[in-house]
Amino acid sequence: MDPCPFVRILVGNLALRFPLSTKPSLSRIHPSTSPCYCKIKLKNFPHQVGSIPLIHANTQNPESCNFSLQKSLAACFSLSKSQVDRIISKGGSSYKLSIEVYADPDGSTCGLASGKLLGKVTVPLDLRGAESRSSVARNGWIDIGRNKSNKNGSSARMFLTVRTEPDPRFVFQFGGEPECSPQVFQVQGSVKQAVFTCKFGFRSSSDRNLGSRTSLPESNTSRNWLPSLKTDKDQSAKERKGWSITVHDLSGSPVAMASMVTPFVPSPGSDRVSRSNPGAWSILRPECGTWKPWGRLEAWREPGFTDALGYRFDLFHDDIVATGTTTTVASSTLSTKLGGKFTMDMTTNISTPSISPQSSCDLGSGSRPGSRPGSGSGSDFGFGLPLSPQSLYRGGFVMSSTVEGVGKCSKPEVEVGVKHVTCTEDAAAFVALAAAMDLSMDACQSFSQKLRKELRQQSQNFVD
Repeated sequence: MDPCPFVRILVGNLALRFPLSTKPSLSRIHPSTSPCYCKIKLKNFPHQVGSIPLIHANTQNPESCNFSLQKSLAACFSLSKSQVDRIISKGGSSYKLSIEVYADPDGSTCGLASGKLLGKVTVPLDLRGAESRSSVARNGWIDIGRNKSNKNGSSARMFLTVRTEPDPRFVFQFGGEPECSPQVFQVQGSVKQAVFTCKFGFRSSSDRNLGSRTSLPESNTSRNWLPSLKTDKDQSAKERKGWSITVHDLSGSPVAMASMVTPFVPSPGSDRVSRSNPGAWSILRPECGTWKPWGRLEAWREPGFTDALGYRFDLFHDDIVATGTTTTVASSTLSTKLGGKFTMDMTTNISTPSISPQSSCDLGSGSRPGSRPGSGSGSDFGFGLPLSPQSLYRGGFVMSSTVEGVGKCSKPEVEVGVKHVTCTEDAAAFVALAAAMDLSMDACQSFSQKLRKELRQQSQNFVD
């Protein structure tokens, strides 16, 4: 099926310039400390906060300045086709981006509290045709504050760039909770098509094969970097270990796996998994008859009284076995009560190129010109390059997956940027990662609480 159309609204290249006459009153503000910030708002989206550097009053074009933040991204909003259609049907001309500019001379608020409001600007957004072409809504100076109508240039001014671009994505929906071994569907509008099946299971201390019973044999290489699980029976009640989920294509071939390689254990004197000793998953892909490490997901509970799950995802370099080199591509927190979205987005520059929204794919057994040779299932999935540390320089949206809070029914929805998928195995790796992220919410649940029955079978499986 074809990917789903998405539109991204990018805001960046921010700079603030004050007239010379106001310089004495702003003597405590220095460009290098970014004492001004802004709240960037779009209807029905949480506002985003960005800092704004100051430039010399006689500078006409901030692009000519040697600013470290030049061409940087300040905010990004993603809209699905249904959201775009709704906006257009209600009169797209009324849809606007709002930016509130604040002064923070002490550098103490950083957007967490209200500084002094300097002014507000709005940028109209025309989303007609945005799914198929990029457009610039604003690129230049705009007056802020009370003297907007002043024509002599005595008002404060802000430089900004606002643009829209198409960002097609493959969308996948789990048919059930990952621990219930569900099917996974590709979604395109109201159409769903089964593309994967998931098999959740447990690895015992004597099970050295990371795959399922029908999966690929393990090589000596992969055994070197995967730590062995402890066999101490006294620790089994205080450990969550051995969980794995294998993603199969419709022919039954394993195309990706998430395997818990570091047990989730409470910190001493606590019933929580701590950041200093996180649990970890390895995300693996099939290659040349064995499993090859692709990435590592760590998760923990944030300290204090916060109900937050912390996570970090590291992407392995091709020479991981020899060098152990990784690149961190995602690190953030999620609410354990409300859940949220695990997101991997490498957009740092507002001039990030977009990929053609006409890209399409089939999940058949044939391959397209330029597809990656030697893939496990032989099927092709889309246009792009598989995600690797080298490919991150392309930037842009990579993937996101929904994660429900503890105790809630979770059927993750996964979005993957088209340019990061070239075959079935690429897509399956993201699906396995989404499953691991979802299961981490359970693995990090307080050890004073009982897990659901699908996750408690380990007490039987670990008996020697």
